[in-house]
Amino acid sequence: MASSATTQPVRLAATDAHIQPQSPTQRVIRRFLRHRAAMFGLVILIGVILYIVVGSFIFTEAYANRNDTSIRLLPPSAEHPFGTDRIGRDIMARTIYGGQISLLIGLLAVLVEVTVGTAVGAIAGFYGGLIDALLMRLTEAMLSIPSLLFLLVMAKSFGSRIPDIELFGRTLSGSVVVIIIIIGLTSWMSLARIVRSNVLSLKETEFVLAARALGLPNWRIITAHILPNTLASIIVALTLGVASAILSEAYISFLGLGVQAPTASWGNILTEAQQFQIIRDAPWYWFFPSLLILLTVLSINFVGDGLRDALDPRSDKKV
Repeated sequence: MASSATTQPVRLAATDAHIQPQSPTQRVIRRFLRHRAAMFGLVILIGVILYIVVGSFIFTEAYANRNDTSIRLLPPSAEHPFGTDRIGRDIMARTIYGGQISLLIGLLAVLVEVTVGTAVGAIAGFYGGLIDALLMRLTEAMLSIPSLLFLLVMAKSFGSRIPDIELFGRTLSGSVVVIIIIIGLTSWMSLARIVRSNVLSLKETEFVLAARALGLPNWRIITAHILPNTLASIIVALTLGVASAILSEAYISFLGLGVQAPTASWGNILTEAQQFQIIRDAPWYWFFPSLLILLTVLSINFVGDGLRDALDPRSDKKV
C-alpha cells in the first residue's frame, strides 16, 4: 500500500510534465481546426479560389470574351465543359474571370465596410457624449434605408458615368468601382454598433486607465490598446461581409444594374441566362454560375462561424 501511494504522485507528475502550455493563438487554431463545418467550408473555399486562379492560366480573358455564334447555346461537352452562352462564349472561361471580379468586389467592399464601421464605432464609444449621439443617429438613419434599394438607385445613377479602368492588365467597367464603394458604404452600420459596444466596455478597464495616466494620446490608446481587443468581432464581420457583398453584387447584376460588359461576373452571367427563356431551354447557362455563388457564400459563412467560435475564449466545446 505504501509503495502504491508513493508511486501515484510520481506518475501524476510525469503526466503533468508532458502537458505543454498553449498560447492564445494556439488555442484559437485548435478550436478552429475542431470546427468541422469551418474545415469543410475552408476546403470548398480553397477549391473555388484555385479554380479561378489556376483557370486563368489555362484560359485567357480574350478567349473568355470571344464569341462565335455558330456554337451558341451548346450543352456541356469535352470541349466546353460548362457549355456555351447565347453568343457562343465558353461559360467555364466566363465563370473563371467572373469569379475573380465577384471575389474582388466582395473583398474590397468589405475593406470599405470594416474601415468605416470600425472608425465610427471606435470614435463613438471612446468619446461618448455629443459625438456618440451624432454618430449613432447617423448609423440608425443609415439602417432605416433599405440597402438593396439604395444600392440599385446609386448603381443606376453613377454606374455608367465612370470610364473603364485598367487593373492588373484587365479592363474593368467603371461600374465595378461604384458597386464596391456603394456596398461598402451601405453595410458598415452593424459593425459600428458592435465595435462601439466593445469600446464602451474596454475604455474603463485598468490597462486603458493606465495608458491615460501615462499621458498617451487618445488615438494611440484607441489603435494600440482598444482595437486589438475588438479584433475578434472585426475578423468575423470581415469574413461574413465578403459573402454578403458577393450576394449583393449578384442581386444588382442580375437586375442589369451591376457589373457591365465587357467585364464578366457571376451575377451578370445570370442576367444573360434569364433572357430569351434560356433558363428553361439551356439550364447549364445558369446552373454553373449559380452553383459557384452558392458554394462560395456557404463556405465563407462556415469559415466565419468557425472563426467566431474559435476567437471566443469562452468557447472550448467540441464541434
